[in-house]
Amino acid sequence: MGLFSFIFGAKKRQVEDYLKNGAVILDVRTHREWNLGHIENSVHIPLDVLQHRVNDVKALNKPVIVCCESGVRSAKAAKFLNLQNIEATNGGGWVRLQDKL
Repeated sequence: MGLFSFIFGAKKRQVEDYLKNGAVILDVRTHREWNLGHIENSVHIPLDVLQHRVNDVKALNKPVIVCCESGVRSAKAAKFLNLQNIEATNGGGWVRLQDKL
């Protein structure tokens, strides 16, 4: 097993575990991107306002899988949420994540 397979396999298992535990999918893309398509029943909070809406995420009282277009913004958002004591993981790009659901 190569390093990339190991890393991405672990990430896939983590997302699967979060889903089994009733995780909420949080999409941090812009409003324009969201309007072009998104995962059904996901929560939309753009990354640029996430710090002001952290209490909304806490109120969900569930683990969070964060997604965006490519995985860069969702990685930043997941790290921020973890620092706020919210159980969150980076789900990567929303299209690839949708295929896992």
